[in-house]
Amino acid sequence: MSTKEKQSIIEEIKIPENVNFEIIGSMMKISGPVGENEFPFKHPRVSIKKEDGKIVLRSNGKKRNQKKIIMSLKSHLKNMVDGVIKNYTYKLKICSGHFPMTVSVLNNKVIIKNFFAEKIPRQANILSKVNVKIDHDLITVSGANKENVGQTAANLEQACRITNKDRRVFMDGIYIISKGEEE
Repeated sequence: MSTKEKQSIIEEIKIPENVNFEIIGSMMKISGPVGENEFPFKHPRVSIKKEDGKIVLRSNGKKRNQKKIIMSLKSHLKNMVDGVIKNYTYKLKICSGHFPMTVSVLNNKVIIKNFFAEKIPRQANILSKVNVKIDHDLITVSGANKENVGQTAANLEQACRITNKDRRVFMDGIYIISKGEEE
């Protein structure tokens, strides 16, 4: 073992059989039976390679800062691999006690009408490659990219944020009730 290999941090992620991983320039693409994910990554001290059915992350130094970068990147890649095997799903509940709310999906936005009898409808953005389904008072947000699914659910929750009112009395809004992988 050379001195350079002794002073580097190496982390590996096993690629399942039904998942395809490729690196094109600084873009990593992972595709599987449920969908595909892309992640741009470029760091001067970290190299990413595919070797023997594994994703190998290697740094050319052994400092704490580089270990943080490697472990953070490993978590992102693991979430991407898990997402293309099983979709991530967030469930949200529509709560309207004072005024009946109407929630609908239009293009890449969720439109919330009649929230606290407001004349102007509120809107929440749906990020790319995320599916939003509305069933009575339940909203299901699903997709292969964990970050986009979580951000879309957060956008829905923030669109109905109440300010200057007592939250114990005015509980109208859209709230996350569960999150995880599809079953």
